[in-house]
Amino acid sequence: MRPAKFFSYIFVITFLISNMHSEVSASNNVPHEVGGFSLGSDISEYPDAMDTNYLKEMVITDWRGFRKGIISYGICKYTNKILKIRFKYENSDKKYFHVLLKEFKKKYGDPQEWKGDSFGILHIWKWYFVDADKNRVSLTLQHNLRDPNENIGNMVKLSFPDMLDEERFCFNEMCEEMKSAQDKQRLEELKKPDWQYLVPR
Repeated sequence: MRPAKFFSYIFVITFLISNMHSEVSASNNVPHEVGGFSLGSDISEYPDAMDTNYLKEMVITDWRGFRKGIISYGICKYTNKILKIRFKYENSDKKYFHVLLKEFKKKYGDPQEWKGDSFGILHIWKWYFVDADKNRVSLTLQHNLRDPNENIGNMVKLSFPDMLDEERFCFNEMCEEMKSAQDKQRLEELKKPDWQYLVPR
């Protein structure tokens, strides 16, 4: 057997053995827990964790040219009132974003604010209005090419920014009123960092 061929066989065998070893060792040391929360566990096992989301959400799918929508509504000052609407268009193409932008401008004029990045990855145009009831309204048209922190594709967002702030304040106040002295002390203890919670295990 030629030396080159012999060494290529050795390389392949070594590669396979090392991969088998890494898979076996990985399966014996798979993290399932971080911050004291475990994958697969029941949420009722964590009485210290409080639901601090001041909005409830309804998810809509495959709706009138949209792939997905999230409707957010209040649970405190504006109970059951829709305060924020986010819809992702079925068509994620950038060309379609420009078609949408043209239609938005035709109906609402030029946007007042640009919130995108300078690299051309995230495109965000914003309009601001005041309706007949003196409520501020925010309208956003967004296109994202590859920013993992944002939805990929084309999105439209509509909200009452002032009412969202009021709803958040109302909810936080309500939560504070419900806490006993013991709850407050426990929450102070939970703020302290601890390595057994900081590193997944």
